Amino acid sequence: MEHKSLKPVSGAGSRLDWVTTVIPFVFILLLCAVFFAFPQSSGSVLSAVRSFLGDELGSCYLLIGLGIFLCSLYIAFSPYGTIRLGAEEKPQYSSFQWGSMMFTAGLAADILFYSLCEWILYAGEPRIGQMGEIQDWASTYPLFHWGPIPWSFYMVLAVAFGFMLHVRKRDKQKYSEACRPLLGTRVDGFAGKLIDLTAVFALLAGTATTFSLATPLLSGAVSQLFGMAQSHLLTILILVIICITYTVTVYFGMKGVAKLAASCSYLFFAFLAYVLIGGGRPRYIIETGITAIGNLAQNFISLSTWTDSLRTSSFPQNWTIFYWAYWMVWCVATPFFIGSISRGRTIRQTILGGYFYGLSGTFTSFIILGNYSLGMQMAGKLNVMKLYEQTGDLYQVILSIMETLPLAKAGLVLLAITMIAFYATSFDALTMVASTYSYKELPGGTEPDKHVRLFWAVLLMLLPIALIFSDSSMSNLQSVSIIAAFPIGVIILLIVGSFFKDAKAYLREQEKE
Repeated sequence: MEHKSLKPVSGAGSRLDWVTTVIPFVFILLLCAVFFAFPQSSGSVLSAVRSFLGDELGSCYLLIGLGIFLCSLYIAFSPYGTIRLGAEEKPQYSSFQWGSMMFTAGLAADILFYSLCEWILYAGEPRIGQMGEIQDWASTYPLFHWGPIPWSFYMVLAVAFGFMLHVRKRDKQKYSEACRPLLGTRVDGFAGKLIDLTAVFALLAGTATTFSLATPLLSGAVSQLFGMAQSHLLTILILVIICITYTVTVYFGMKGVAKLAASCSYLFFAFLAYVLIGGGRPRYIIETGITAIGNLAQNFISLSTWTDSLRTSSFPQNWTIFYWAYWMVWCVATPFFIGSISRGRTIRQTILGGYFYGLSGTFTSFIILGNYSLGMQMAGKLNVMKLYEQTGDLYQVILSIMETLPLAKAGLVLLAITMIAFYATSFDALTMVASTYSYKELPGGTEPDKHVRLFWAVLLMLLPIALIFSDSSMSNLQSVSIIAAFPIGVIILLIVGSFFKDAKAYLREQEKE
């Protein structure tokens, strides 16, 4: 389906919001300097704050997660679900274009990394032993941590932003603007600036966290393919390649983003088919996946509300709360992007369609990639757990798993290309959203100036490159992401409350017409 071209905005310099553009970067640079100068003491402080939020206030994350999920269902099936995001008779993008952009923008290459190894992280946890067999529960928890609740964060905020952009036609494309129905003119003052600065800071922290998780796997794959020694230089070279890819794409605007997202989806499906068919264990993979989905459906509420109040394993503090916080940090950019590309769809179509594309993609990835290596463990063909215990290196374990597949070199090439495509597509979306944040106002139907997009494309990559030279700093920044999620959680509640107030008023207006 053809879609309308968005017009680039001109006269960018005088319209830029320099406060929300410059201050977060200055703060991040100062934070990096502290990490480098005082790695141990800064790490201790961040660890203490993260421990307090996760241990003492962890229930807040859990309640927000379950509450947002239930809220998404209510919105979809209530009269709010009938509201169309924009006056167009047909959606702006075809279903495949829309679904592929949403899926690839929301996950980055993390999904490949975690799909290949997440069950390994859970297999030795006391929680799994308390619940039953590794076979049943180590394959269930990944679906829970990447399932309905994480995607509900995206869906609820996406319709809130989509309503703000396409129905109310607001020119300020910022987090604070979505809070206007509740906060009123206060969003034009200090409160609004504080919300936007928090959002941009969380975006930067989440960006660096994402690169810290999966880039070493990509570096290891390239190293093994070409016989190159793993080094900071190799990792930086990979990041530069990714940067060039998504910078070129985002330079051409949404048309380039849509094409890259489609290409990424094809590569992703090809890699899944390679593992499912080439691995020679399709029956086991599919049946284990069906069992895991059944376990998730039967135990969803108990998994969502288990706090381990006696701290017998601290599993929710170490894992569930970490994931909810990680997804909340990513909520700064991804839902804005999903809302912007959902023009022409109803709120019900956006939420239910988002769940369909999001869950089908993530579940398929974890079922195929995770259950392949789980099957190798259970059949005694590769002792994955022992290998992880001996090396403590997840990236090396994943490469060992890849070596068990036929045409392993070709498989590594496909994995590397798919990861680069995922990264590039995700950062296309991040760059587009970050660019809109740089404007005081940005009318609907326009894109940020190309120079502003290029500015953000480069700056989003500089922080991860700088942090490569300090492993402790990378670990610290992951803690910063979790800490940043707490104020973001408060802002999310403000946005949801604002949406209900504004959408209710809109429905009343429609009844009077």
